[in-house]
Amino acid sequence: MLSFQKFGTTSTLTSRGPRTLLHDPAGKQAVRRSRVTARVLTQGKTDELQVGMQAPSFELPEPANGNKLVRLSDFKGLPTLIMFICNHCPFVLHLREAIVKVAAEYQAKGFKVVAISSNSVVTHPQDGPEKMAAEAKQHGFTFPYLFDESQDVAKAYTAACTPEFYVLTPDHLLAYHGRFDASRPKNTEPVTGQDLRAAMDAVLEGKPAPKGVPSIGCNIKWTPGQEPAYFGAQQI
Repeated sequence: MLSFQKFGTTSTLTSRGPRTLLHDPAGKQAVRRSRVTARVLTQGKTDELQVGMQAPSFELPEPANGNKLVRLSDFKGLPTLIMFICNHCPFVLHLREAIVKVAAEYQAKGFKVVAISSNSVVTHPQDGPEKMAAEAKQHGFTFPYLFDESQDVAKAYTAACTPEFYVLTPDHLLAYHGRFDASRPKNTEPVTGQDLRAAMDAVLEGKPAPKGVPSIGCNIKWTPGQEPAYFGAQQI
Protein backbone atom coordinates (compact mmCIF):
# COMPACT_ATOMS: atom_id res chain seq x y z
CA MET A 1 0.00 0.00 0.00
CA LEU A 2 1.44 3.35 -0.95
CA SER A 3 0.47 6.81 -1.99
CA PHE A 4 2.33 9.43 -3.96
CA GLN A 5 2.09 13.20 -3.77
CA LYS A 6 4.02 15.51 -6.05
CA PHE A 7 4.67 19.04 -4.89
CA GLY A 8 4.05 21.92 -7.30
CA THR A 9 6.41 24.21 -9.10
CA THR A 10 8.19 25.16 -5.89
CA SER A 11 9.93 21.78 -5.78
CA THR A 12 13.69 21.82 -6.05
CA LEU A 13 14.79 19.51 -8.84
CA THR A 14 17.96 17.49 -9.09
CA SER A 15 19.93 17.05 -12.28
CA ARG A 16 20.52 13.38 -11.61
CA GLY A 17 21.92 11.50 -14.55
CA PRO A 18 21.71 7.80 -15.47
CA ARG A 19 22.77 5.30 -12.85
CA THR A 20 25.37 2.74 -13.86
CA LEU A 21 24.71 -0.70 -12.47
CA LEU A 22 25.19 -4.37 -13.02
CA HIS A 23 22.38 -5.85 -15.09
CA ASP A 24 21.44 -9.40 -14.14
CA PRO A 25 18.34 -10.16 -16.24
CA ALA A 26 15.71 -12.74 -15.40
CA GLY A 27 15.40 -16.11 -17.02
CA LYS A 28 18.22 -18.27 -18.28
CA GLN A 29 20.78 -15.49 -18.11
CA ALA A 30 19.99 -15.01 -14.43
CA VAL A 31 20.42 -18.73 -13.82
CA ARG A 32 23.85 -18.48 -15.40
CA ARG A 33 24.45 -15.42 -13.18
CA SER A 34 25.62 -13.49 -16.24
CA ARG A 35 25.98 -9.75 -15.78
CA VAL A 36 26.69 -6.87 -18.11
CA THR A 37 27.32 -3.29 -17.18
CA ALA A 38 24.20 -1.33 -18.00
CA ARG A 39 22.81 2.15 -17.80
CA VAL A 40 19.40 2.96 -16.40
CA LEU A 41 17.64 5.63 -18.43
CA THR A 42 15.42 7.78 -16.24
CA GLN A 43 16.03 11.37 -17.28
CA GLY A 44 13.08 13.51 -18.20
CA LYS A 45 10.46 11.23 -16.68
CA THR A 46 7.68 13.34 -15.20
CA ASP A 47 6.95 10.76 -12.51
CA GLU A 48 10.54 10.53 -11.26
CA LEU A 49 10.96 11.22 -7.55
CA GLN A 50 12.98 14.42 -7.27
CA VAL A 51 14.64 16.31 -4.44
CA GLY A 52 12.05 18.54 -2.78
CA MET A 53 9.14 16.22 -3.49
CA GLN A 54 7.05 14.46 -0.86
CA ALA A 55 8.28 10.91 -0.36
CA PRO A 56 5.71 8.24 -1.25
CA SER A 57 4.13 6.66 1.80
CA PHE A 58 4.23 2.88 2.19
CA GLU A 59 3.18 -0.02 4.38
CA LEU A 60 5.37 -3.11 4.20
CA PRO A 61 5.96 -6.26 6.29
CA GLU A 62 9.09 -6.84 8.35
CA PRO A 63 9.95 -10.57 8.03
CA ALA A 64 12.31 -10.54 11.03
CA ASN A 65 9.51 -9.26 13.26
CA GLY A 66 6.66 -11.61 12.43
CA ASN A 67 5.75 -9.64 9.30
CA LYS A 68 4.69 -6.68 11.40
CA LEU A 69 3.63 -3.86 9.10
CA VAL A 70 5.86 -0.80 9.09
CA ARG A 71 4.63 2.48 7.63
CA LEU A 72 6.52 5.59 6.65
CA SER A 73 3.89 7.49 8.63
CA ASP A 74 5.20 5.74 11.77
CA PHE A 75 8.14 8.15 11.52
CA LYS A 76 6.10 11.32 11.11
CA GLY A 77 8.06 14.42 12.09
CA LEU A 78 11.40 12.60 12.11
CA PRO A 79 14.25 12.61 9.59
CA THR A 80 14.33 9.27 7.82
CA LEU A 81 16.79 7.21 5.81
CA ILE A 82 15.39 4.72 3.31
CA MET A 83 17.77 2.19 1.75
CA PHE A 84 17.03 -0.22 -1.06
CA ILE A 85 19.27 -3.23 -0.49
CA CYS A 86 19.16 -7.02 -0.89
CA ASN A 87 20.86 -10.12 0.46
CA HIS A 88 23.10 -11.15 -2.41
CA CYS A 89 24.38 -8.11 -4.33
CA PRO A 90 28.18 -7.79 -3.99
CA PHE A 91 27.87 -4.00 -3.84
CA VAL A 92 25.60 -4.32 -0.81
CA LEU A 93 27.80 -6.96 0.80
CA HIS A 94 30.82 -4.69 0.34
CA LEU A 95 29.09 -1.95 2.37
CA ARG A 96 26.96 -4.02 4.73
CA GLU A 97 29.05 -3.65 7.88
CA ALA A 98 29.43 0.09 7.32
CA ILE A 99 25.72 0.50 6.56
CA VAL A 100 24.84 -1.10 9.90
CA LYS A 101 27.36 1.13 11.68
CA VAL A 102 26.18 4.37 10.05
CA ALA A 103 22.55 3.48 10.64
CA ALA A 104 23.12 2.94 14.36
CA GLU A 105 25.15 6.13 14.63
CA TYR A 106 22.43 8.28 13.07
CA GLN A 107 19.61 6.51 14.86
CA ALA A 108 21.29 7.76 18.04
CA LYS A 109 21.09 11.27 16.58
CA GLY A 110 17.36 11.03 15.92
CA PHE A 111 17.14 9.50 12.44
CA LYS A 112 14.72 6.72 11.63
CA VAL A 113 16.17 4.11 9.29
CA VAL A 114 14.43 1.58 7.07
CA ALA A 115 15.84 -0.91 4.55
CA ILE A 116 13.71 -2.35 1.76
CA SER A 117 14.29 -5.34 -0.49
CA SER A 118 12.25 -5.23 -3.69
CA ASN A 119 13.92 -8.08 -5.57
CA SER A 120 11.68 -10.64 -7.21
CA VAL A 121 11.68 -14.01 -5.45
CA VAL A 122 10.63 -15.54 -8.77
CA THR A 123 14.13 -15.02 -10.14
CA HIS A 124 16.08 -14.57 -6.90
CA PRO A 125 14.65 -16.70 -4.07
CA GLN A 126 17.77 -15.97 -2.02
CA ASP A 127 16.31 -12.50 -1.48
CA GLY A 128 13.00 -13.81 -0.12
CA PRO A 129 11.52 -12.96 3.29
CA GLU A 130 12.91 -15.94 5.23
CA LYS A 131 16.42 -15.16 4.01
CA MET A 132 15.85 -11.47 4.78
CA ALA A 133 14.93 -12.28 8.37
CA ALA A 134 18.07 -14.40 8.75
CA GLU A 135 20.19 -11.64 7.21
CA ALA A 136 18.83 -9.01 9.59
CA LYS A 137 19.44 -11.16 12.65
CA GLN A 138 22.87 -12.44 11.62
CA HIS A 139 24.25 -8.98 10.92
CA GLY A 140 22.60 -7.11 13.76
CA PHE A 141 20.33 -4.79 11.80
CA THR A 142 19.04 -2.11 14.17
CA PHE A 143 16.44 -1.03 11.63
CA PRO A 144 13.45 -2.71 9.96
CA TYR A 145 14.28 -4.69 6.82
CA LEU A 146 11.06 -4.67 4.80
CA PHE A 147 9.85 -6.85 1.94
CA ASP A 148 8.39 -5.05 -1.09
CA GLU A 149 6.90 -8.11 -2.76
CA SER A 150 4.79 -6.16 -5.26
CA GLN A 151 7.75 -3.89 -6.09
CA ASP A 152 5.34 -0.95 -5.98
CA VAL A 153 7.42 0.95 -3.43
CA ALA A 154 10.60 0.66 -5.48
CA LYS A 155 8.70 1.95 -8.49
CA ALA A 156 7.20 4.84 -6.52
CA TYR A 157 10.69 5.86 -5.45
CA THR A 158 12.03 5.24 -8.99
CA ALA A 159 14.65 3.03 -7.38
CA ALA A 160 16.86 1.18 -9.83
CA CYS A 161 19.71 -0.53 -8.02
CA THR A 162 21.00 -1.93 -4.76
CA PRO A 163 22.21 -0.22 -2.73
CA GLU A 164 20.39 3.07 -3.22
CA PHE A 165 19.85 5.70 -0.53
CA TYR A 166 17.12 8.28 0.13
CA VAL A 167 17.34 10.85 2.93
CA LEU A 168 14.11 12.55 4.00
CA THR A 169 13.55 15.70 6.03
CA PRO A 170 11.32 15.54 9.15
CA ASP A 171 8.42 16.51 6.83
CA HIS A 172 9.41 13.57 4.62
CA LEU A 173 10.50 15.67 1.68
CA LEU A 174 13.28 14.09 -0.34
CA ALA A 175 16.55 15.81 0.58
CA TYR A 176 19.07 13.40 -0.93
CA HIS A 177 19.09 10.52 -3.39
CA GLY A 178 22.39 8.88 -4.18
CA ARG A 179 25.29 6.73 -3.13
CA PHE A 180 26.81 5.72 0.20
CA ASP A 181 30.32 6.77 -0.81
CA ALA A 182 32.88 6.21 -3.57
CA SER A 183 33.95 2.74 -2.42
CA ARG A 184 33.24 -0.23 -4.69
CA PRO A 185 34.10 -3.94 -4.43
CA LYS A 186 36.97 -3.62 -6.91
CA ASN A 187 38.42 -0.19 -6.18
CA THR A 188 40.73 1.00 -3.42
CA GLU A 189 38.53 3.76 -2.01
CA PRO A 190 37.94 3.33 1.74
CA VAL A 191 34.42 2.67 2.99
CA THR A 192 33.49 5.83 4.90
CA GLY A 193 29.86 6.61 4.11
CA GLN A 194 31.04 10.13 3.36
CA ASP A 195 28.30 11.08 0.89
CA LEU A 196 25.45 9.71 2.96
CA ARG A 197 26.82 11.13 6.20
CA ALA A 198 27.07 14.60 4.65
CA ALA A 199 23.45 14.43 3.54
CA MET A 200 22.18 13.22 6.91
CA ASP A 201 24.22 15.83 8.77
CA ALA A 202 22.76 18.55 6.54
CA VAL A 203 19.21 17.43 7.32
CA LEU A 204 19.94 17.39 11.05
CA GLU A 205 21.29 20.94 10.74
CA GLY A 206 18.30 22.11 8.69
CA LYS A 207 20.48 22.81 5.66
CA PRO A 208 20.21 21.67 2.02
CA ALA A 209 21.89 18.33 1.45
CA PRO A 210 24.73 18.04 -1.07
CA LYS A 211 23.73 16.95 -4.54
CA GLY A 212 23.67 13.18 -4.70
CA VAL A 213 26.08 11.22 -6.87
CA PRO A 214 24.17 8.40 -8.60
CA SER A 215 24.47 5.08 -6.83
CA ILE A 216 26.17 2.12 -8.47
CA GLY A 217 25.22 -1.48 -7.82
CA CYS A 218 23.14 -4.42 -9.04
CA ASN A 219 19.87 -3.62 -10.75
CA ILE A 220 16.70 -4.34 -8.82
CA LYS A 221 15.51 -7.76 -9.94
CA TRP A 222 12.12 -6.96 -11.44
CA THR A 223 9.52 -9.67 -11.80
CA PRO A 224 9.67 -10.71 -15.46
CA GLY A 225 7.22 -8.70 -17.51
CA GLN A 226 6.65 -6.14 -14.74
CA GLU A 227 9.65 -3.89 -15.27
CA PRO A 228 8.85 -0.20 -14.66
CA ALA A 229 8.53 2.23 -17.53
CA TYR A 230 11.65 4.10 -16.41
CA PHE A 231 13.80 0.98 -16.54
CA GLY A 232 15.80 0.34 -19.67
CA ALA A 233 19.25 -1.19 -19.91
CA GLN A 234 21.77 -0.76 -22.65
CA GLN A 235 25.13 -2.44 -22.68
CA ILE A 236 28.04 -0.03 -22.45
